[in-house]
Amino acid sequence: MGRKRPHHGNKRRGRTSGPRRKPQALLTGTITVARPGVGSVETAEGTFMIARGGIHEAMSGDEVQVSLVRRGGEQPQAVVRAVLQRATLTFLGTYAPAGPLGAVTPLDGRIAHDFFVLPGDHCAERLGVGEGDVVEARILEYPARGTAGVVTLDRRVGSAEELDLLVETVIASHGLATSFPQPVLDQAADLRLDVDAALAEPLRRDLRDQLTFTIDPTDARDFDDAVAAVRNNDGGFTVAVHIADVTAYLPWDSPMDVEARQRTCSTYLVDRVLPMLPERLCNDLCSLRPDEDRLAMSVTLRLDAQCEVRDASMCPSVIRSRARLDYAMADALLEGRLAADDLPCAHEDATRVADAIALLDEIAQARRALRAKRGAVDFDTRESRVVLDEAGHPVGVSVRERTRATSLIEEAMLMANEAVAKRLADAEMPAAYRVHERPAPESLAETLPVLHELRLLMPGEAERLTAGDPYVVQDVLARAAGTPGELLAGALLLRAQKRAIYLPHNDGHYALGAPAYCHFTSPIRRYPDVVVHRALKALLVRKVDTPEQRKVAAALPQLCRTCSERERVAEAAARDSQKAKMAELFAGRIGERFSGVVTGCERYGLFVMLDDTCAEGLLPTRELGSEWFTYDDTRMALVGEESGRTFSLGQRVAVEVLGANPMRGQIDFGLAGKRA
Repeated sequence: MGRKRPHHGNKRRGRTSGPRRKPQALLTGTITVARPGVGSVETAEGTFMIARGGIHEAMSGDEVQVSLVRRGGEQPQAVVRAVLQRATLTFLGTYAPAGPLGAVTPLDGRIAHDFFVLPGDHCAERLGVGEGDVVEARILEYPARGTAGVVTLDRRVGSAEELDLLVETVIASHGLATSFPQPVLDQAADLRLDVDAALAEPLRRDLRDQLTFTIDPTDARDFDDAVAAVRNNDGGFTVAVHIADVTAYLPWDSPMDVEARQRTCSTYLVDRVLPMLPERLCNDLCSLRPDEDRLAMSVTLRLDAQCEVRDASMCPSVIRSRARLDYAMADALLEGRLAADDLPCAHEDATRVADAIALLDEIAQARRALRAKRGAVDFDTRESRVVLDEAGHPVGVSVRERTRATSLIEEAMLMANEAVAKRLADAEMPAAYRVHERPAPESLAETLPVLHELRLLMPGEAERLTAGDPYVVQDVLARAAGTPGELLAGALLLRAQKRAIYLPHNDGHYALGAPAYCHFTSPIRRYPDVVVHRALKALLVRKVDTPEQRKVAAALPQLCRTCSERERVAEAAARDSQKAKMAELFAGRIGERFSGVVTGCERYGLFVMLDDTCAEGLLPTRELGSEWFTYDDTRMALVGEESGRTFSLGQRVAVEVLGANPMRGQIDFGLAGKRA
């Protein structure tokens, strides 16, 4: 076909007269493509954004050589000069005939290249692949500048009718793993629960006679935390938090452990969960199902009458949950709509479970007040989830908000996480700490003009806010509550926050007001929790300087970086899958009108969130009227040049659905009544 092959080095294009230019230094690193044309490269010298048009033929995960360019006063950016090693060998795509060729379009939106099956390759016919089918394509020749790639087809995955292409595209575009290697499945299949052997271990306690129960979402399948509470004679409380002992089944550097370190977390998509661990663990051996013996890591917290934690003890244990409740059931119990006798547990346990839930609710209310007193900053959010029928089609939306039941579990988990982090930090034990830094002063300073305009700042507070004083942030949010400026103030202050990350050392958690914090309570779905469990066990048995611990400590910096990065990928994939199905739902509601609130403002339009469903769509500037609208970045508003009409965050609007693009997860709005 006369196609050029990928070019792996700089090609001289002729000689020029005059002095020779100094050769550019080349750095070697791994490229990550976030979306077409946008990416970064991680090198030993640092991480650099890719310059516009600088990705060339590279694909996400490739080992590349780059040179650095500096445009104006900007930070140096990278340009790919050569691909040293390819990371992508196969990909999923849709097949279509293209004359004598076959064309395969990658589902992964980050792969912005064309691929063809050559005329002499009869793989499509052999596999029974038809137009529109999803296939697994193996790359034979990578795209080069000006030439397409060449692939052969290894298998037919299914037709558009058999698969949900919206979700499959999200999975491919975020590089998510959908199956486990055979050695991992083999290791999981060989695992067994042996309570007697477990109780022979040092420090493991038999707590099966103690009351404990789980409260989770209705559709949960993996139950990794169980709780209980009693009131002490001195007016204080004892709270027990039991977490699935995943590390009892997950030896360091075993096939399952290596796979879990690569995934780092479970991904919760709109229609499925892509788990970090095989189902044998997450939904079976490690799931704290009722009336079954399970291995756990237990934290017993002793609180005074004001709910301050005065003591915390930890140990590996064996427990037996007495009941599996969901949040709706616990809320109904707390609100008096459900009696203790109606709980799904043995009659003799029902009253004790109901009493424990009431105590945990009392403790949660006190703990929220205590956390606010120490400077915790709480941004209240609503979460929408698209409801699907059995065929995967959207039929409605469920909006989840914080309730008394979700709050009591959240506060119990926060206490356990803090207690474990304090124990590890006091011992200077390397682990995966959850760190949230104080916001940058310049980020907070950008909020001042709007907060002044909204009259939310008192005299003398501007300087304290810029310095990151959490009490001023609390006061501003409290003053804004229930006012037209509530959403705008919350959005500005939230945007000014830094993102929480994992680090191998403790630096505290700003938003929680916690001197030390870690993730301990979800080892089934988060690898940092696995790291923390191992560190805690090593500390409890006083084996902190073993060859394995030294290996873990050496791997921690990179492991923490990977966990932070993969967490962002999992969150983006979950969000994109919800947006795709939300757009599919609203594709059937073209022309319908809804009320909503402006949640974002850009030069090109407004982002509007609908009241009932929390669906978010774009109201383009061109739909606001015939006049020219300018963007005021200080106020985050669009202002009409002739009328002075202003659209800003928090403003209520009535919109009409003009269109929806499920593949892009996009809903388009117009102003209601504008077209009447």
